[in-house]
Amino acid sequence: MAVSGSSARSSMIVQLSPTRNAKLSFTVQLILTLFWISWAAMLLFSEERTGGENYLYYAFFGLAIAFLFYVVLQNTSVFGVQSYIEITEQYIVQKFGVFRTKHLVQIPDIAAVHITPLALRLTLKDGAQVYLDLKQVRKKRDLDRIKNKIRDMAEEHQFELSDTVGNRI
Repeated sequence: MAVSGSSARSSMIVQLSPTRNAKLSFTVQLILTLFWISWAAMLLFSEERTGGENYLYYAFFGLAIAFLFYVVLQNTSVFGVQSYIEITEQYIVQKFGVFRTKHLVQIPDIAAVHITPLALRLTLKDGAQVYLDLKQVRKKRDLDRIKNKIRDMAEEHQFELSDTVGNRI
């Protein structure tokens, strides 16, 4: 039985790792956040508090908990995949995290694609260029899947395709 065009195989989602381009790694962010929480808890539950400063301690502790939630949400898939590249027959979407916008490129609008080892440069029919960064792709196998899917779509949708060597594919 042939696979239909609307099946899950026609859509490909690859998870990204936001910590690969972060200035501080996930581990460092987590350690600093846990230190912040412990310091805030120590201030909050110490016996040497004055009545007027209590709201500041609660605010400091609440901000620490909120930041811990943000770090976990942004860097893990505990709450689902938040950073991804999705390639379907109609569009390509790149999303870098839960609090960031999606970058959507429709397949019929693509005139050419240039594949580099860690990026895709899409030239649209109106002359605009879109750069899709692939540095955050977690596995080499997923990187190869993305590039092969783009190559297959170039044949199907008749847009120009080139690679870093400069050879036409």
